[in-house]
Amino acid sequence: MENQHSTNYYNTFIKVSEDSKATEAIVPPEKPGQMTVATIELDLILKNPYSFTSDEVLFRVHSLKKEVPDSDFGREWEQYFSKGQACLRCSPLVKTYGWGIHHNAEGKVALIPKGSPEYDAFASDPNLKQLFGMRSSKK
Repeated sequence: MENQHSTNYYNTFIKVSEDSKATEAIVPPEKPGQMTVATIELDLILKNPYSFTSDEVLFRVHSLKKEVPDSDFGREWEQYFSKGQACLRCSPLVKTYGWGIHHNAEGKVALIPKGSPEYDAFASDPNLKQLFGMRSSKK
């Protein structure tokens, strides 16, 4: 599905935020009886590398948190993307938990753990657009 305000990147690597305290990737803590954005994103992307675009990940998080019925997905997608949404540069995974996000040529995403050889390779690849996750604090 196309949308008016896409969050998708192509051939891009989102590095861990410059002000993150994470020196390596960690699994976000679970909150009993509550799905967090970080745990949903981690589970979805880690189990399905290069299966979803940023838009698809963000919408799945939204629809799970809001308990959107399957029958309303089309209408809810249109409404959700009718205005700008924060992209994966704002994800707690890159801001807090030490995960980089690679967007391939089709815009599909995979998580790359900071502290791994893969992270270093993606972070130094001149063929990829290099971005940092958004800062948590204002400077």
